[in-house]
Amino acid sequence: MKRVFLFVLDSCGCGEAPDAHAFGDYNVNTLRSCATSDKLHVPNMVSYGLGNIDTVDYLGKAEHQKGACARLKEASMGKDTTIGHWEIAGIVSPNPLPTYPNGFPEEILKPFREATGRGVLANAPWSGTEVINKYGEEHMKTGDLIVYTSADSVFQIAAHEDIVPPEQLYEYCRIARRLLVGKHGVGRVIARPFIGNPKDGFTRTSNRHDFSLEPPAETMLDAIKAAGQDVLAVGKIHDIFAGHGMTEFVYTKGNTDGLNKTLDYAARDFKGLCFINLVDFDMLYGHRRNIDGYAAALTEFDAFFGKFVESLGEDDLVMVTADHGCDPAYTKTTDHTREYVPLLIAGKKVKPVNLGTRTSFADIAATVTELLGVPFNTPGKSFAAEVVG
Repeated sequence: MKRVFLFVLDSCGCGEAPDAHAFGDYNVNTLRSCATSDKLHVPNMVSYGLGNIDTVDYLGKAEHQKGACARLKEASMGKDTTIGHWEIAGIVSPNPLPTYPNGFPEEILKPFREATGRGVLANAPWSGTEVINKYGEEHMKTGDLIVYTSADSVFQIAAHEDIVPPEQLYEYCRIARRLLVGKHGVGRVIARPFIGNPKDGFTRTSNRHDFSLEPPAETMLDAIKAAGQDVLAVGKIHDIFAGHGMTEFVYTKGNTDGLNKTLDYAARDFKGLCFINLVDFDMLYGHRRNIDGYAAALTEFDAFFGKFVESLGEDDLVMVTADHGCDPAYTKTTDHTREYVPLLIAGKKVKPVNLGTRTSFADIAATVTELLGVPFNTPGKSFAAEVVG
């Protein structure tokens, strides 16, 4: 293959993982929840095998499947963006990243306050929208930063754009990232800018920025780049991998912008990988438990997917997957959910096969590198020979 386009529909899980209960999740299924909405219309993905995936019995099956499909189990001990993407890229993480259900300890907050010159509000697990409504007014009066976490391994800093301009907030995040190492090495430090006022309410903006822990080993991105091929990153891929292994990257302002940026890359003549993260599924609809919004976003992607696949050349291949779940119908928490994820594979040379249930997201990395002719050592098992011929 000359080009591989790998789409991550951030948080689009397809059913409770066998160990979901150990992560506090029960009867979760992001895709099934979206299927309850009349906003879901995904005929293109169904035609490529989405409804043929193991246990996805609520979308209808394709009698003449146009692509390959599979269900992937996460081998890593996590249900967050960082570990999910690392595994897609070939790294299995046997140990979970640190979480802070009781807030961050003073050994972190004291040097953070000293380095930023600002106080700290909240310091507890919070919903991102609820925490700014709770502390937004106090933040505007005092200038103190809203620091919070979730069930995931994250240190999040929210600030009003009129009080702390985004670039200044990013610098505070870099300070936090330098502090959060070793036993406190959280997966991501996240800037969460917002606007608004106490009377009308506060709204997060699209100026979010992630500052990730560096991957602990070589990823498929590093291997592809080292082989002299292109690695084009769309959306927060650059941040998730801390800038490693990319030849070019572009940030996005949401799913629609991400799809348009992908079209721009597809119009170019390159050899290698285009790796795309579409974050709206998770950020706007999963965490906010918005079933109709999530379903509508899948419908938008499906319309794009059908046309995109048809527009590609003989030596192009498309994969569509996810990094974890975030069931919009699960009201026990507003956090990610531990789920299997779907995998669709499309292209003119792709055979219509069902690969069943695979034991690791890392199978994607093994397959992508084999298809591109790049040597790479990963625990994942390639399925290239099964799907291309």
